[in-house]
Amino acid sequence: MDWMEMFFQGWNGIVRAVIVGTLAYMFLVVSLRVSGKRTLAKLNAFDLVITVAFGSTLASILLSKDIALAEGAAALILLILLQYGVTALSVRSKTFARAVRSEPTLLLRDGEPLHQAMRKSRVTQEELETVIRTEGRRGFEDVSAVILESDGSFSVVDGTGKGRAEHSGAGT
Repeated sequence: MDWMEMFFQGWNGIVRAVIVGTLAYMFLVVSLRVSGKRTLAKLNAFDLVITVAFGSTLASILLSKDIALAEGAAALILLILLQYGVTALSVRSKTFARAVRSEPTLLLRDGEPLHQAMRKSRVTQEELETVIRTEGRRGFEDVSAVILESDGSFSVVDGTGKGRAEHSGAGT
């Protein structure tokens, strides 16, 4: 094993990474700006998958000598078009929207935990208590509702029905 090759394999790879990486990054930023805000919206699991795919594709373009910049750009455009198509179909079809987007889940109503909804959402009583404490409430009786939003955050509705606070965090 050549120990030096583990740390440095020559200037060609470094120059390629700098040039292709910079161009691919600029292409991705411009493409995302052109495609609109919804492309990276924090709304559902599909958006997360697309975001991870963007990062993976960019890394592949940057590090793989077998992927030309044009091929990588085509892959990024494909991901953006797929995301656009999914969001367009979601707006036009409630059935399709339900298939790719989760709906908010009511976990607590009028101070009473909804155990079946909690179980289905994989949220424990301790997590629910933590969300309520984080919002500065003493207990379930001080809260009108807790909702697990489709992006994984929690919304806490004040027991008086007058206020609403959001707590970021996901159920496990």
